[in-house]
Amino acid sequence: QVQLVESGGGLVQPGGSLRLSCTASGTIFSIYAMGWYRQAPGKQRELVARIGISGTTVYADSVKGRFTISRDNAKNTVYLQMNSLKPEDTAVYYCNKEPMPFASWGQGTQVTVSS
Repeated sequence: QVQLVESGGGLVQPGGSLRLSCTASGTIFSIYAMGWYRQAPGKQRELVARIGISGTTVYADSVKGRFTISRDNAKNTVYLQMNSLKPEDTAVYYCNKEPMPFASWGQGTQVTVSS
């Protein structure tokens, strides 16, 4: 069974940075494109960044130039470096396969951007 464990969230002031990590187990991580998603209160979950098998990246317009997704296949881990954070980045962040996410999601990691 696939297990996804996200970490690295926290409370940060506007303009600050955080680095999120997501470690996968129970699957062959390296054969999947992976994505970082987020869900803010009262809103639908949205994809913010995607990294392909070869390392090709795609970003939502709202985070382009501020967020960087990367992966370490040897560690079964995908990262999200978030810089110049804004209050509207406040959400629970999740990782999962993209497209066609695994049915089982992790618990997510809360990111709160506030002064």
